[in-house]
Amino acid sequence: MKRSEKLEKKDLYAIGIYEIVVFKLAGQLAKTLIHEKKYNKEEIIIIFKNIIDAPDNFLSDDTFGALAKSIKENQFQNNKTKQEKKGFDLKPVVPQYAIYGKDNIDDAAIQQMNTAMCLPISVAGALMPDAHFGYGLPIGGVLATESDKIIPFAVGVDIACRMCMSIFPMEFAYLEKHTQKFKNLLSKNTLFGTGKGFEKPMADDVFDKSEWKATKVIRELRKKAEFQIGTSGTGNHFVEWGMITILNDNNELKLPKGKYLALLSHSGSRGFGANIAGHYSKLAMEKTKLPDHAKHLAWLDMNTEEGQEYWIGMNLAGDYASANHHQIHKKMALDLEMTPLKIIENHHNFAWKEKLADGTEVLTHRKGATPANKGEWGIIPGSMTAPGFLVKGKGNPDSLFSASHGAGRVMSRTQAFKQITKNDLERMLQDNGVVLIGGDLDEAPNAYKNIHEVMNFQSDLVEVIGEFSPKIVRMADKEKEPRWKTKKRGGELEFTES
Repeated sequence: MKRSEKLEKKDLYAIGIYEIVVFKLAGQLAKTLIHEKKYNKEEIIIIFKNIIDAPDNFLSDDTFGALAKSIKENQFQNNKTKQEKKGFDLKPVVPQYAIYGKDNIDDAAIQQMNTAMCLPISVAGALMPDAHFGYGLPIGGVLATESDKIIPFAVGVDIACRMCMSIFPMEFAYLEKHTQKFKNLLSKNTLFGTGKGFEKPMADDVFDKSEWKATKVIRELRKKAEFQIGTSGTGNHFVEWGMITILNDNNELKLPKGKYLALLSHSGSRGFGANIAGHYSKLAMEKTKLPDHAKHLAWLDMNTEEGQEYWIGMNLAGDYASANHHQIHKKMALDLEMTPLKIIENHHNFAWKEKLADGTEVLTHRKGATPANKGEWGIIPGSMTAPGFLVKGKGNPDSLFSASHGAGRVMSRTQAFKQITKNDLERMLQDNGVVLIGGDLDEAPNAYKNIHEVMNFQSDLVEVIGEFSPKIVRMADKEKEPRWKTKKRGGELEFTES
């Protein structure tokens, strides 16, 4: 073949074929067609130009179909890349969404939810009655996005934060007679605090999962996870003994109406989850450019390597958070020499693949919100002196099958430290007959909303099956350093747990 008859690199460049996969396919096809004398160089250039202009017209062609498909896919990816580099605009009008207990929710949280609803990937949303301001999505925010888009900050920093309750076949009066014994059980079998871990943690089947080898980030965090298994964090994390009152005999728990001893715990995925969240939140903000006030709502595409890595890490953090609770409850049960009648648990700070009422497939982010599908069990705590509630979901589609995850803060931590004194806290504990081990002023009961009002706002979302009254509460000891260390790099917040 003469040189003048060959289709050269510069010829493909001249008509706009640069991408390596398309370039190789076009070059090989041109070489074959010229060699077989089906077309000459000039004819091939014309055909290739036509394919670039309208690839759909050639998709079914036996000779040029594969090239047309490759060009079409490349054009889509190029347009997508250009859009990502340019950044995404928000919807100009806030779509409607349900807000429960709106008068008790601060304007900043509602504005955050409005911003989230205006994302181009948002499909539906709801705001729970415990809602308050957070990073990206407000605490108590529920956001359904396109099924292949996930927002790390809409899941939260403490991935898979979780509630777990064990109900024991023991009359509550026994706890009142043996308070010191139950205090000792809490001190012996729990460990709280940033970076804290057991010197000799219990073995756990969760570490047999193959996902611990799935990504570099996960592999590097395994030792931290092993060290912290069976422990709890800071802030509003707790393990407490109390009384659960089952309100009627006709319930699926198969427990007669009455009062039982119960253990309730609240914590998440510890340093493992925090570092997964920090890494992929930062990556999402680098990949997806949004207006400054919406930047923490940056998403990852589940069709990319980064999106799949986060999905694996988030789900593993969920399994790990559950294992943390199970270790605590198992150790308590062993020391009591008693098997629980029932163990109930649920996540918040998580994303689920779900369907809306109309069948639309979405990814539902619940940041500080409890899943409340019809018949689904959940636990909604109050504060260290206020009751919590064992509930069953009613499956309300307006709330995206969700409910609150607690009472919700009425004061920020900073405000609580300024407005609440040690004497205030001690008086509230004494008035309610509650013993507190650890804890600090930012978790005082009056830093939280009235849990009874919150429950009234969501009577259409959940059915109350039982009421839990805390009596001996264990929380993290007062810490000198901030619980979540934040630093700015290039204008972006970075979260780490030491």
